[in-house]
Amino acid sequence: MKIGVPKEIAPGERRVGLTPDAAAALVKSGLDVLIESGAGDGAFHADAAFEAAGARIAPDAAALYGQADVVVKVQRPTSAEVDQLREGAVLVSFLQALTSAELVQRLAARRITSFGMEGIPRISRAQKMDALSSQANLAGYKAVLIAAESLPKFFPMLMTAAGTVFAARALVMGAGVAGLQAIATARRLGAQVWGYDVRPVVKEQVESLGAKFLQLELGVADAEDQGGYAKALSADAAKRQQELLAEKTKDFDVVITTALVPGRPAPRLVTKETVAGMRPGSVIVDLAAEAGGNCELTQPDRVVVEHGVTIHGPTNLPATMPVNASQLYARNVTELLREFVKDGTLALDFADEIIKGACITHGGEIVSEAANAAAARKTA
Repeated sequence: MKIGVPKEIAPGERRVGLTPDAAAALVKSGLDVLIESGAGDGAFHADAAFEAAGARIAPDAAALYGQADVVVKVQRPTSAEVDQLREGAVLVSFLQALTSAELVQRLAARRITSFGMEGIPRISRAQKMDALSSQANLAGYKAVLIAAESLPKFFPMLMTAAGTVFAARALVMGAGVAGLQAIATARRLGAQVWGYDVRPVVKEQVESLGAKFLQLELGVADAEDQGGYAKALSADAAKRQQELLAEKTKDFDVVITTALVPGRPAPRLVTKETVAGMRPGSVIVDLAAEAGGNCELTQPDRVVVEHGVTIHGPTNLPATMPVNASQLYARNVTELLREFVKDGTLALDFADEIIKGACITHGGEIVSEAANAAAARKTA
């Protein structure tokens, strides 16, 4: 079986689907690994490193797609890339299947067996395949560095001959993987840190990192779904949340937002009125920019200044750290491949929770219940 890794063509994407060490492990297991020439350049992995690992170099994308039985990508494929896939081939990548109905339909029409890395279930056995978490860790870390660079103040408290400089105050909204990493990083830089989440169950995790938990009374009994993600709030609860956060955010120098609901627009946590009430010089880093933003004034991949507040809307921070991002993603993918490639052949067991959760299309059909439900909501 041939595993193919094409060069990523999305603007700004520097990650690669497999790294040389991951390729070596697959070759050792008896698989043939093809790498498009230059695919690893953005992550500082030269063609020679892949060849030393036992992989073969394909001169271009057409040659790679023409041979590969399994294609490993980071970003979801374009229509042109889908058309280059061999009919019946396997595709592994971030597909964003819940918001990419046309892509999913196109994959089904081409009889592609596709696996969305965002669909890996949150169970203990699947932790080593959880690419959402591995990449969110990087995003949470980098978000704090962006905030520290933009903030016209020190993060830590300093005792100097000229007087005391008080530590910056940072609020992280959303205590998932990205949020918890942001909290830990801000703490390491010396800021006073608070964490907020609609799920009271994460209070202990926030406090374990040395931060304080911001508790808001929203009157919501169960804010967590079966997958461990935050549920979308009712309109009344969401409005109440905005009002309470508006009162609190004016006390912070840095606000980092990470709140997402799978398959839906990002919850609006910070309104333009909230921004207007913040201190001039404050910084917001909105990690939900790609899904519409947690801040009303966020613009994807732009830095805007409103009322003296600097608002960052990065959409792909892991790509700015391509060495570790590729390393972690490649390990996630390799572990998934081991689940459905047995003795060099495809062996799909749809009774397996991991295969069922991650597989989007197979045999000309959309087999993901979540993707089908999302498509139904869109046409309703």
